[in-house]
Amino acid sequence: MMRVALIGCGAIGTSMLELLKGDATLAVVAIVVPEVGLAAARKAVADLAPDVEIVTRVPLAGIDLVVEAAGHAAIEEHVLPALKRGTPCIVASVGALSAAGLAEQLERAASEGGTQVQLIAGAIGAIDALAAARAGGLDAVRYTGRKPPHAWTGTPAEQGRDLATLALETVIFEGSAREAASLYPKNANVAATVSLAGLGLDLTRVRLIADPAVTENVHVVEAEGAFGSFELTMRNKALAANPKTSALTVYSAVRAMRNRVAHMAI
Repeated sequence: MMRVALIGCGAIGTSMLELLKGDATLAVVAIVVPEVGLAAARKAVADLAPDVEIVTRVPLAGIDLVVEAAGHAAIEEHVLPALKRGTPCIVASVGALSAAGLAEQLERAASEGGTQVQLIAGAIGAIDALAAARAGGLDAVRYTGRKPPHAWTGTPAEQGRDLATLALETVIFEGSAREAASLYPKNANVAATVSLAGLGLDLTRVRLIADPAVTENVHVVEAEGAFGSFELTMRNKALAANPKTSALTVYSAVRAMRNRVAHMAI
């Protein structure tokens, strides 16, 4: 059985625990949260994982895999040290890698520890095709993210407009993936993932839209290159506990974990 330390106990973390409950090959043995969140975390997982250890640091022993689901600060505080110690890590907050130098820090830490950090595909598909196309040469990659107005609450999209009264689709951002992931970190993980698999954060073009006509999170990726071209459209249901996050993000993280212990993986 693979022993897992899960960083974060929010909507993504608790949903992962629900899916992993009773799994005979994976066991979340520690949940890492800030000290101020210890009591809330214990309450949140009381039924899902009553025996799990709630801690403020990744344990130094007894952990085979670290899974991050808590954002930029958690990557710096917990993932980098774990990699340097030689513990493999899975990162869900790919949008955090828009911060200057963070992706390079992860690579260096993994190299120093002789291990690997895996970035999950999250809410988007065709990442394997995009990464393969890069090997032959990519000419252009575009990502469009379309979500209901309420999914953009608490973001720069609220500046100069009332999201609650939008009657028509509204483009709230156009620019590079680096800018998108920086301005909309809880909404634009997909933009960062697409860019890291393809042309990079600065050359991947992104458009974000608030659309009162949709109830799902709609992701469109277009790419052209030596391989030809493709267009992928996904209509993802949001997590019930967090409209900013697609449920597929949780499923992607669980798949990555199960691939670590599967005898055959795809």
